[in-house]
Amino acid sequence: MLIQLCLTLFFLGCSIAGTPAPGPEGVLMGIVGGHSAPQGKWPWQVSLRIYRYYWAFWVHNCGGSIIHPQWVLTAAHCIRERDADPSVFRIRVGEAYLYGGKELLSVSRVIIHPDFVHAGLGSDVALLQLAVSVQSFPNVKPVKLPSESLEVTKKDVCWVTGWGAVSTHRSLPPPYRLQQVQVKIIDNSLCEEMYHNATRHRNRGQKLILKDMLCAGNQGQDSCYGDSGGPLVCNVTGSWTLVGVVSWGYGCALRDFPGVYARVQSFLPWITQQMQRFS
Repeated sequence: MLIQLCLTLFFLGCSIAGTPAPGPEGVLMGIVGGHSAPQGKWPWQVSLRIYRYYWAFWVHNCGGSIIHPQWVLTAAHCIRERDADPSVFRIRVGEAYLYGGKELLSVSRVIIHPDFVHAGLGSDVALLQLAVSVQSFPNVKPVKLPSESLEVTKKDVCWVTGWGAVSTHRSLPPPYRLQQVQVKIIDNSLCEEMYHNATRHRNRGQKLILKDMLCAGNQGQDSCYGDSGGPLVCNVTGSWTLVGVVSWGYGCALRDFPGVYARVQSFLPWITQQMQRFS
């Protein structure tokens, strides 16, 4: 039933992995089939927060990755409005636990990719410029961006991290510790075929997996609601490289429905241009 509903409402965003958390105690915020990440293992992981007046609290909305001491890469659908006010967002860095500890960082600029309309139509990336540099912060380090020629395959060791839901209907329980799970890269043509077959070709004639997307996951292991915008990293020649941004999918960790990510490699010129323009 959930799959059928999501198929019907696909372009309304039902399958987007970044459903906002309603609050710190009843959070639909991750990773399915994973386990708790050690402090400092993924030093580029951030939590993107929005303010909920009902709880008078900055709650987790999405993930993101530090790609420069003053820049975070996340999913465009996490921002929602193209002219979003930077002051409505906060960033938490350097912590495995979602709540408590360090103060939140302010955002000075929000840039959504100009071609973004909906996660299912691609270009699901956005940049956030931090008000301060995190160069000297403990347990914080930018992740390496891929080269334009990089090709990742199912043979590569890849992990996705986040504070999202641990199943389609179960949020991450206290103490809200960062989760990690190893996933396999799935070729775009195979991913396309899997989605069409699993949906009984209801989207016949429509290309679902675009060139600027990347698929990854295993049955029972995947990103989920609240992980959106977070990193998919692969160990390339001995260093962790950011290859994907959590974007969308049908449900979480379901058979024949891999997670779909924005392919970072496709956006390198845009990312570089924006950072040079405003740095």
